[in-house]
Amino acid sequence: MVDLPIDRNKLPVHVAFIMDGNGRWAQKRGLPRYLGHKAACERLASLLRHCRDLGIKVTSFFAFSTENWNRPQDEIDHLMEYLRIFFEKNIDELMANDTKVYISGERDRLPKATLDICDKAVDMTKNNKRFAFNICLNYGGRDEIVRAARHFASDCLEGKAKFSDLTEQTFRSYLFAPDLPDVDLLIRTSGEERLSNYLLYEIAYAEFVFADTYWPDFDGHELDKCLIEFAKRNRRFGGLSRG
Repeated sequence: MVDLPIDRNKLPVHVAFIMDGNGRWAQKRGLPRYLGHKAACERLASLLRHCRDLGIKVTSFFAFSTENWNRPQDEIDHLMEYLRIFFEKNIDELMANDTKVYISGERDRLPKATLDICDKAVDMTKNNKRFAFNICLNYGGRDEIVRAARHFASDCLEGKAKFSDLTEQTFRSYLFAPDLPDVDLLIRTSGEERLSNYLLYEIAYAEFVFADTYWPDFDGHELDKCLIEFAKRNRRFGGLSRG
């Protein structure tokens, strides 16, 4: 286990990451932007390992948004290839550490090779229980909410549900990963301070930490600093302060 100067009981259960700054990281080094995404996938693997060593049960990573299709095709192609390589390189480790893989996002437009390796990872790990690893791919928070509303309405029209059945919990069952808990801590790297349409339903009471470091340089030490900051927060969930 990694040693941290905080009470283990104050660690978040679910940490979500917006992996920002990959292109800028590469450009600062005179490299093509796509090599920033390669470094980002390598960093993802090391951070996932660090979270596991800390005992953080659930992690979500924003890999590709519904808006990212507006980027140059060459950059998109490289990113999809790096994700495929990531799963090929890390699937055995995910299995060995009892980690269940989730893919959140719309399947349309994703390359077949990317879909195939993602589906393989999901299928291979479907019975794992200790950790959950959620990749948000071709994902948008508003899209997820609209999609869930459409599916619920469709079930009502088909007699599978009634409008009176709708609660926060039943609505949640229509999300991409309904069995994952809400996000406790959202971390965005690169100094940007916005949500970018990420996990809008799931971050209702999340704490936010915005780190200045570009994602490829965001190592375990940087994550530890975010976790120490999180442990200082007084999470009231709409109630009164206990401190």
